[in-house]
Amino acid sequence: MSLVLSTPAAPAENARYHFLSKLSVETDVSDVWNDLQNGITDFQIVDVRGENAYNDGHVPGAIHLYHPHISPESTATLDRSKLVVVYCWSPACYGAAKGAAKLTSLGFQVKEMLGGIEYWIREGNPIERCSE
Repeated sequence: MSLVLSTPAAPAENARYHFLSKLSVETDVSDVWNDLQNGITDFQIVDVRGENAYNDGHVPGAIHLYHPHISPESTATLDRSKLVVVYCWSPACYGAAKGAAKLTSLGFQVKEMLGGIEYWIREGNPIERCSE
């Protein structure tokens, strides 16, 4: 008995809706890097990891906003007209999802960058470090 086929695939239209829904709340390292290289500035990147992790290395231009501290006050400088792309450590980290949930509750449009900083580095993209 096939484990793949034991649950029937969704009808094409249901699957299409699922994948479009997924794309509406997620992006990936490759797409973010492509846009940064092409000067696209219609989104802002938010690193939701702790301060030490951010200081050790983050996506160039990323704003630091530790997810437990997301509030109306801490987001006052974010541009509400732009999409927010959040990331954390890796696919095994829920920090980005937690940050995205808080940001959306405050009315921001948000996408999670899948793979986090781990896959950003794996793909050979540059990082910025904060000087001490």
